[in-house]
Amino acid sequence: MSGYGKWVAGSKTKWITLLVWIIVVGALTVLWPAVNSQVVNNAPNLPEDSQSVRAAALAEKEFPGGSGVPALLVWHREGGLSSEDLVHITATYSKLEQEPLPHQNFVPPLGQLPPQALQASLSEDQSTLVTPVLFDKTADSEQLGEAVTELKERIAAETGADPSAAKTESDELSLRVTGPVGITIDATGLFENADVSLLIATVILVLVFLLVIYRSPILALIPLVAVGFAYGATSPVLGFMAQKGWITVDSQAISIMTVLLFGAGTDYCLFLISRFRQLLKVERSKSRALLRSITEASGAIAMSGFTVVLALFALLLAKYGAYHRFAVPFSVSIFIMGIASLTLVPALLAIFGRTSFFPFIPRTPEMEAERAAAAGKPAPQPKVSRKKGIGGLVVSRPWAVVGVTIIGLGILASFSSGIKFTYDILSSFPKTMESREGFDLIGNQFSPGELAPAKLIVDTQGVANPTDLQVVLESISYVDTVSDPQPGAVSPNITGYDLEFKTNPYSLEAMDYIPALLATAEQALDDAGIDNPQDKVWVSGQTATQHDTQVIGDRDTDLIIPVVIGLITLLLLLYLRSVVATIYLVATVILSFFSALGLGWLIIHYLLGADAIQGAIPLYSFVFLVALGEDYNIFMISNIWKKRKVMPLKQAIAEGVNETSSVITSAGLILAGTFAVLASLPIQVLVQFGIITALGVLLDTFIVRPLLVPALTMLFGRRAFWPGTHVEVEKPLPAGGRE
Repeated sequence: MSGYGKWVAGSKTKWITLLVWIIVVGALTVLWPAVNSQVVNNAPNLPEDSQSVRAAALAEKEFPGGSGVPALLVWHREGGLSSEDLVHITATYSKLEQEPLPHQNFVPPLGQLPPQALQASLSEDQSTLVTPVLFDKTADSEQLGEAVTELKERIAAETGADPSAAKTESDELSLRVTGPVGITIDATGLFENADVSLLIATVILVLVFLLVIYRSPILALIPLVAVGFAYGATSPVLGFMAQKGWITVDSQAISIMTVLLFGAGTDYCLFLISRFRQLLKVERSKSRALLRSITEASGAIAMSGFTVVLALFALLLAKYGAYHRFAVPFSVSIFIMGIASLTLVPALLAIFGRTSFFPFIPRTPEMEAERAAAAGKPAPQPKVSRKKGIGGLVVSRPWAVVGVTIIGLGILASFSSGIKFTYDILSSFPKTMESREGFDLIGNQFSPGELAPAKLIVDTQGVANPTDLQVVLESISYVDTVSDPQPGAVSPNITGYDLEFKTNPYSLEAMDYIPALLATAEQALDDAGIDNPQDKVWVSGQTATQHDTQVIGDRDTDLIIPVVIGLITLLLLLYLRSVVATIYLVATVILSFFSALGLGWLIIHYLLGADAIQGAIPLYSFVFLVALGEDYNIFMISNIWKKRKVMPLKQAIAEGVNETSSVITSAGLILAGTFAVLASLPIQVLVQFGIITALGVLLDTFIVRPLLVPALTMLFGRRAFWPGTHVEVEKPLPAGGRE
C-alpha cells in the first residue's frame, strides 16, 4: 500500500496525478455528451408483459380514436360559465381540428357543435367544464409541455385574456390543464427546476459544514474539488452510456445522484483527511504522515465505497423502470468518487501539505516548541485529557448502553408497522400546482374518476349481447359511469367500455378495484359459458398502471432487500473475517433502518400532516441507509481491529471510538444535511425520502456507531472475532495507543 501512496502522492507524482485527472475530465467532457443532455423523462416504468401495458397496446390497436394520452382542460368561472365562454371553447376546438398542435392525436368534434350543446356537460352549478385533447404516446414531457404552451397561447389569443393565469376562485375565466399530460408536465418541471437549486443548496451546505467543523477554507475546498472532478468524469461517462442505449437516465435519478455524490464523496474524503490530521501531530514529515494515512485509511475507504457500489447495483434486479434506472448512475458515480478519494484527494493533500489546515495547522510537540522558541515564548505544555469520552462510557457500562439503545431504537422501529403507503402522484405535488388545482376542480364539480377513466376491454366472442356486460358493470358499487359498448376497429369480437370510478383514480382504494373489476368481468364471461375468461379481459388506464406499479414495486422490494443484505454480509465477512461481528453489524444497520422509517413516519404523518408516504420510499431508503450505514461501521470497526493487535480489547474499543467519533460525526452531519436538502423541494416523494434517509444517517452517526456497535463488541469480547484469531494484549498502552 505504501507503493500505491508514493505513486499517487509522491513529491513528483502528486502533480502527475492532478494532471491526469484534469486531462481525463477534460477529454471526457469534450468527447462525450453530458448526462443531462441524454435525460429521458417518459421512459416506461412497467415491463411489457404487465397487464396494464398489454391492455394499453390492445386499446391503441382497437380504439385508435382514444388511444392517445389525454390532457384534460378544466374551464371554470365562479358564478357560472357565460355563453361567451362557451363560444371561445368551441372556437378553440374548431381551430384545433383545422390546425392540430404538435403531437396532437385526437380532439372531440366540439368545434362542430353549437356552443349551447356544451350546456349539458357543465357541472351542476354551471361553473365548470372539462374537455379533452389527446396527444401521441411517443411524445416526451418536453414535447408535451411545448404543445400545451402553444395551446394556452391560442386560448389567450381567442379569449383576449390569459385564463391559465387567472385564479380559480375569481369570477374570471380560468383554465387548468390536468389529466395524465398535465401531471407529466408538472412532474418533469418540478425535477427540472429542482436540479439547479438542489446543486447550489448542496454545495453551500457542504461548504458551510466543512468551514464550521474544520475552520479551514483550503480544507473545505479540497472535498468539493474532488467531488467536482468526480462529477466531471461521471457525467460524460453516463452520457456516453445513455447515448449508446446501454442505460436510460431521468431527471429524478440525476437529482438524487448529485446529492449522493456530494454526501458520500465528502465522507470518503474526510476519512482520509482526518487520519492525515492526526498523524501530522506526531510526524514531522508531512510526506510520511500522508503515506501512513493513505496506508491506514485506504482499505476502509475502498471497502466502504465497494459496499455502496454493490448495494446500488442490486437495483438492476428491479423490474420497475424507475428503480432499475437508478442502479448504474448511482453505482458509477460512487465508484468514480471512490477512485477520486484514493488518488486525487491524496495528491491535493500532498500539494498543500500542512497548509491544508490553515490557519489551525497541526504540528508535532517538537515543532510547536521550536515555533515558540523562535518567537521568544515558552514552549506550550501538551494537553492531557482525562475525559473518558464516549468510548470510556461504552466499555465501562456496555450492558446499559446496549439495553437503552436497543429499547429506544426498537420503540421507534415499532411505528414503522403503522405506515400507510400511497401511489397517488398528485399527492406529491404542491396544492398550487396546475394539474392538482385542475384535479381538485374536477373532484369538487364532477366525479373524481373523470380525471383518468379506465377502459375495460373484453373479447366478447360467444357473448350474445355485449350490453348485458354493460349492465353488470353499471351495478358495481365503486363504478360511477359506464359508456356504451365500443366495437374494436380491427377485431369485431373485441368490445371496450370506458369506466369512471367514484373515487380518486390515483388513490390506493381505486387501485384495489382493478383486480376486482377483472374478476367481475371474468365471472360474467364464465357465466356466459366462455372458456378461459381470464385470457379475454384487460383493463387499461392510469389506475391499472398504478396497480401494476404497486405489484411490481412490492416484487422488487421483496427481492432486492434480501440481496442487498446478502451482498453486504458477504463483503463484511471477507473484510473482517468474523462471522459474529458481521452478524451484529448487519443487524444493527437493519434495526437503524426500521427505526428511521418509524421516526420518519411520526414526523411526516403527525407533524407534516401527510396521510401516507410514497410506496417507493422503503426500498430507496433501505438501499441507501444499509449501504451508507455500513460505511461508518467499517471505518470504526477497522480502527478497533487494528488497535486490538497491540493493546487490550477494552482499550482498543475505547480509543477506537474516541478517535473516529469526530470524523464520523462530521461525515454523518454532512451526509444527513445533503439528504435533508431534498426536504426543501416542493416534491413530496423527495421530501419524504430526504427526511427518512437523513434521520437514518443521524441515528447511525449518534447512536448505532458510537454506542450500540462498540458496546456489542465489548460484550462479545474475543468471541467478536470468531472464527478469526485474537491475541489478547494484557498490558495497557498509554492513551492514544502506539503510533
